[in-house]
Amino acid sequence: MEKIVRLERIGILGGYDKNGQPEPVREVEFNMGQVASIVGATGSGKTTLIKDVELLANKNTPSNRTITFNGIVPSEEYCPVPSDRLIALITQHTNFLSDMRVKDFLVTHASIRGSRGENSVVDETLMFANQLTGESIDTANVMTELSGGQTRALMIADAVVIGESPIILLDEIENAGIHRIKVLELLKQYKKIFIFVTHDPRITLLSDFRIVMKNGAMQKVIATNGEEKKVVEQVKKIDDLLLRLRAYIRNGEIITEFHLKE
Repeated sequence: MEKIVRLERIGILGGYDKNGQPEPVREVEFNMGQVASIVGATGSGKTTLIKDVELLANKNTPSNRTITFNGIVPSEEYCPVPSDRLIALITQHTNFLSDMRVKDFLVTHASIRGSRGENSVVDETLMFANQLTGESIDTANVMTELSGGQTRALMIADAVVIGESPIILLDEIENAGIHRIKVLELLKQYKKIFIFVTHDPRITLLSDFRIVMKNGAMQKVIATNGEEKKVVEQVKKIDDLLLRLRAYIRNGEIITEFHLKE
C-alpha cells in the first residue's frame, strides 16, 4: 500500500458543474504554508469542494474531481489510514459526544498520536485554544459542558497541535463564536495548508488566494494582490469597530455615539 513520505502540496483537478459542464478552473494547487479561501453564494458548492478534499476524491464523487498529492494522482491501491493524519475538517456544527474531562481527552489523544512530551503538547494546545475564546477553557470541565465557541476553539487547536494534520479545512468559522482573526494569526505560525470556506471579507483578503464558486464549479482563482492588501487595512478598521461594539454589548454597556467616535 502506498504511503506519502512527505506532503508538499495538494491539488484539485476540475470536474463538472451542476449542469454537467466542465469546471472553468481545471486545476488549482495548494502549497504547504499557504492559506486559501473558498467563497461564493450559499448553494454554490463551497462545502462540496472541501468535502472532495476531505474524501480524497478520485472521480468517485458527484463532482468527478480528483485530488492529487505532490502533483501525482494516487493509485487506486492507495487507501489513507488514520496514522497518515492527512486532513482535519472543522465545521461550525462540531460537537463533542465524550463525557471525558478536557485534560483527560487531550492527554489521551496526545498519547494515541505518540506526541513527544505529552504535557507540553497539551499545554500548547490549551494555550492555542484559549486565545480564540471569550472565556478560558477549564481543563477540569467535561467536554460536553463546553460552549459552541470553546468546542470549535479546542477542536482547531487539537487538530493543529496534537493531530499534526498537514491539511486543515475550516468551514465558516466566522459563525463559530471564536476570534477568527486570531485564528489566522496563530495558524500562520504552523507550516500547513489551511483552507477556509468563508463569507468573511477579512478572512478572504488575508488569505493568499481564493477560489470563487458558482453553480457547483470552480469559476476563478484570484491571488490576493497588493491593492487588496491595502483595502484590507480599511476593512480591518470597520471590523475592529464591530468587534468592539460586540464586546461593549456583551459587557452590558449602553451604546452611544461616543462608542462610534471612539
